[in-house]
Amino acid sequence: MKARNPQSSCRGTARRGADLRAVGRRGFTLTETMVALGVGMIVLVFVMFLFVSGLSNFQGLGNYAELSNQSRLTLDKMSQDIRECTQIVSCQNSGPVETLSLTNAFDNTQVTYTWNSTNDVLTCDKTGQATQTYLTGCDSWTFSLYQRTPQNNWTFYTTTNLAQCKLINMSWKCSRTILGKKINTENMVTAQLVLRNKS
Repeated sequence: MKARNPQSSCRGTARRGADLRAVGRRGFTLTETMVALGVGMIVLVFVMFLFVSGLSNFQGLGNYAELSNQSRLTLDKMSQDIRECTQIVSCQNSGPVETLSLTNAFDNTQVTYTWNSTNDVLTCDKTGQATQTYLTGCDSWTFSLYQRTPQNNWTFYTTTNLAQCKLINMSWKCSRTILGKKINTENMVTAQLVLRNKS
């Protein structure tokens, strides 16, 4: 019986150990790399979608709150001013710039509202005061004049005679953008204001 060579056995064991270490150090194949990249891109796109969606919703809520607060404050200020006025001086309710001017004969003051469609801003000019910006991002501002006498169904007759105007019906629409686009962030306000001091 032939005796086994110890050195040959050691060399075989060492060779098998080297082969196992080489297998352990083997890198990813092209297929494995492509699959990993694909899964990573899908996860990244999903995370970005969640981030953009959350940001859009958060900004939308902020826009609604800002629009509601701005319109409420503007309506309060205009209601107080118009109700104290005694006469409409002039008005222009068509074109790129619309204006409405009223006067208060008791304290000899005048107030003028101006809406500019170029920059979507509604401003107010009062006697002895600096120009105030009431609305920003105002897409439209319209108003109609009505006389004192109502119809049988309690709706008022429109009038173009400023001396007969007793009631002003106005409405405006403001909006904000979300990531550069206007997406359901509009706020429409309509109000009927009476010139209480008009005789």
